[in-house]
Amino acid sequence: MKITGYKLEKYIEQLDRAIGDANYPKGDDLMGMSILRIETDEGITGIAPGGNDAIESLFHVIEGKDPRGVVGLWKEMVDWVHKGNNEGTVNAAISAIDVALWDLKAKINNEPLWQTLGAREGRAKAYASDIGYNLSDDELHDFYSRMADMGIDGGKIKIGLNMKDDLRRIGIMNDALRKVKNRPYLMIDTNEYWSPKQAIRYISQIEQHFDIFWAEEPARRWDYDGLRQVSRGISAAVASGENLNDVGQMYPLISQQAIDVANVGVGHSGITGARQVANMCYAYELPVTMMNCPANFMVHLAAALPNHNMMEVVDPGREDAFESWDNHIEDGWIVIGNAPGLGINLNDDKISALQSIELNRKPGFPFPRREGAGLWIKDIEPGEVSWK
Repeated sequence: MKITGYKLEKYIEQLDRAIGDANYPKGDDLMGMSILRIETDEGITGIAPGGNDAIESLFHVIEGKDPRGVVGLWKEMVDWVHKGNNEGTVNAAISAIDVALWDLKAKINNEPLWQTLGAREGRAKAYASDIGYNLSDDELHDFYSRMADMGIDGGKIKIGLNMKDDLRRIGIMNDALRKVKNRPYLMIDTNEYWSPKQAIRYISQIEQHFDIFWAEEPARRWDYDGLRQVSRGISAAVASGENLNDVGQMYPLISQQAIDVANVGVGHSGITGARQVANMCYAYELPVTMMNCPANFMVHLAAALPNHNMMEVVDPGREDAFESWDNHIEDGWIVIGNAPGLGINLNDDKISALQSIELNRKPGFPFPRREGAGLWIKDIEPGEVSWK
């Protein structure tokens, strides 16, 4: 079997709800999306949510080769970009190609990807994540309550701009999840808005009111000194790493004991790269948590990682191009079916319809870093978080 071609389809999707964090609290409900298809001479196609125009400059590296050698092809792509480095759009392109190749490999095997990756069973524990600084109190409660109805007993909430609002909103999340268990897992996320000293100060105040399981991105992603300082200054675990690109960038955070939980995801150069990061964490006895993605497709890898903790579920509605996907949440776990590959079926008519939509503005995502981040706290007034 040989790789013969690819097709990249880009579109903008309007989400079911806006998402926002401390850097962009008003939120946005538009998101640029794409679908990559890797084609073979035997008519089997691998797909991946994601991809960009940098794929054109990489495709020659894998063209004409056997798609089943996924890890070897991944290394060839990473080696090809050695001088320019695996950054930005190039990293996103490698990630998408890698996911599509894994989907293709599992389809060739006629088995779900979690089996191809060696998982004992097709499931991973889930936690709810709002990405909803823009949500009203009622909307916030409705979100976590809906997740709790599916048995999810942990939640992560965006904070960082106003202690009065943040304490109230953490309480809303806590109350909604308590229908599952009395002491749900509570996580907070400031998206690199604070400096290390600010993080210690504010998280310590929060810990006077709530038992925090982990604090995510309390300092800059590469600042292993600062992250370690925060980890040693608070009771909660420190989680970070989602915005780094590969195992090389994650290594200092791991080896310098800067994090207690590693955020892994497709952004770590695809499934192959994310598995490398998770394996290194396993050597240091660090747990990993899988980041959110459309249709929760990275759950296949999460199920195969021996040190996986919980996977982030946001559910803002990013699946308009999909006809179906073979996983669901049950009793707090993402349960994967037996459909080959990722288990995602595309709808070409829906993709065409999405591409034909004319919009009068550009998406605000990915969010820029907020003015004053790490320098001063620029409070928003209580109640100012609504985006409407």
